[in-house]
Amino acid sequence: MSVIYILLSISVIVAIVFFAAFILAVKKGQYDDSYTPSVRMLFEDELIKEQKKPSIKTKKTN
Repeated sequence: MSVIYILLSISVIVAIVFFAAFILAVKKGQYDDSYTPSVRMLFEDELIKEQKKPSIKTKKTN
């Protein structure tokens, strides 16, 4: 039974270490995207959707 307590405590410690590493990475700007905004203006024309042309409706005959 003592092995379960040891493994549980080790897993909690590892989880806390990974969470702390994630928080530090976010604070240091690891996940900031500095590349996409500079490239976005090159592909600006592709982002604008073309306007749909009105379709020709056919007459219904009774």
